[in-house]
Amino acid sequence: MVKFPESVSELIYFTRRNIGEKGKSIVWVYKQKCPECGKGMMGKPKDEKTGKAKIRAKEYVCPECKYTVEKKAYEESLTAEMKYTCNECGFEGEAETIFKRKKVQGIDTLRFQCGKCKANIDITKKMKEKGSKEGDDE
Repeated sequence: MVKFPESVSELIYFTRRNIGEKGKSIVWVYKQKCPECGKGMMGKPKDEKTGKAKIRAKEYVCPECKYTVEKKAYEESLTAEMKYTCNECGFEGEAETIFKRKKVQGIDTLRFQCGKCKANIDITKKMKEKGSKEGDDE
């Protein structure tokens, strides 16, 4: 059973998407406690001048003990949770998967499966469309 977040401050990823004609989804990934000290929540490093998180940071840092983990390794240790309505069968359900994007038709994608009809529910990175490569407009 997935737990809907109370605030985006406890998340590293959140998105709402329409899937096809009648499907929709909400996907989120919770931050994890520091594996070193267990006190702070891992997050992107903060800019010293503004105090805001660095957007394109390549690592995650514990604010308490300054423990650092490489971005890819940290994200692949997390679980993505989802509430969805399947575009194929209309089933409303919940799902979980490892927060690891795979290439599907050349696009980084989080793939879930419908709990009823087993149809793939793909959440693409940066709102890209599958099958639409540049230069295909002939």
